Amino acid sequence: MELSELRQEIDRVDDGLLQLFVERMGISAQIADYKKEQGLPVVAPLREREKLMDMAKKAGPEMANYTRVLFSMLIGLSRSYQSRRNAGTTELYKKITESIASTPQLFPQAPMVACQGVEGAYSQIACEKIFKSPFILYFKNFEGVFNAIEQGLCQYGILPIENSTAGSVKKVYDLMIRHNFSIVRTFRLKVDHNLLGNPGAKLEDIREIYSHEQAISQCSEFLKNLPAAKAIPVENTAVAAQMVAQSGRKDVAALSSRSCGELYGLSCLASSVQDEGNNRTRFICISKNLEIYPGADKTSLMMILPHRPGALYTVLARLFALGINVTKLESRPIPEREFEFMFYFDLETSIYSEEFVQLMCELEDMCEEFKYLGSYSEVV
Repeated sequence: MELSELRQEIDRVDDGLLQLFVERMGISAQIADYKKEQGLPVVAPLREREKLMDMAKKAGPEMANYTRVLFSMLIGLSRSYQSRRNAGTTELYKKITESIASTPQLFPQAPMVACQGVEGAYSQIACEKIFKSPFILYFKNFEGVFNAIEQGLCQYGILPIENSTAGSVKKVYDLMIRHNFSIVRTFRLKVDHNLLGNPGAKLEDIREIYSHEQAISQCSEFLKNLPAAKAIPVENTAVAAQMVAQSGRKDVAALSSRSCGELYGLSCLASSVQDEGNNRTRFICISKNLEIYPGADKTSLMMILPHRPGALYTVLARLFALGINVTKLESRPIPEREFEFMFYFDLETSIYSEEFVQLMCELEDMCEEFKYLGSYSEVV
């Protein structure tokens, strides 16, 4: 047969598959209506497993795995369609719609905000970009920020979550597993690191350089040119500048911002020493209660998936079917649960879209456990 004839055969088979697919989805709709009337769950795990085993067996050894993938997708699409017909019935979706209705139209202007570090920290800079006139309380570590939110000491908290050069701030992700909060906004801050020393200090005399571990990582190439200087991690870049100023020593320096240099009376020994010129850190703004402000077009989730082949693929395939873009996927080990992981997702989807509604109504069927972290917009 010629290629053109083979392609005609493929088209003929595809037309038949399409008709059968539409017919199958129509039957799925009838099943969805029946389950809704009878109060039955959308997902029937035993039925799905038996179906996959049966179809793989019928396909024969050569096609078994391909058949299993095909029918896994078909079952997922049927489940998605059934959930869509029953949209609006889950507690999560009700909670989200209530939050949309009750959240003020205007983002807060002068709230009490928790930041990690001391005055001059990048978290402070991000905070002042997000809020017009915030009242800031500083905490020694990231957990202090989470605790301040949970205990109601502050209305909001600002935390760095990832950097364009150094990657994710893993300590924050690990704390996210243990704490309850909602993300209400994010901000991408251009980070410019400078080597700051006490007045009179010289670059060639520096023996110790203090900064946050992420900043040290972001300036690795510059630090290679100072082999006599030891990089020492501290809690925060602003804390590093403060320590250098308080020491009065001429052989120590800090990787920090220009504003910290002005704040603590330090001299700039080298400017813009980060490896990448377009070095940006993404900060999340968190609250105790779920708040969804107008224009929210990003959503964050945390999931614990079944420990079996294809579990993550199933979730990603569903997001693909809904046309939802994944902008961030991070995995972190779950404390006290051997070889089990939490997956963190950042998704692009408007809260007003049909796809968002559908996804929120399917979450319980997609994983063993999940946490909806909020929907928000990003300030740039």
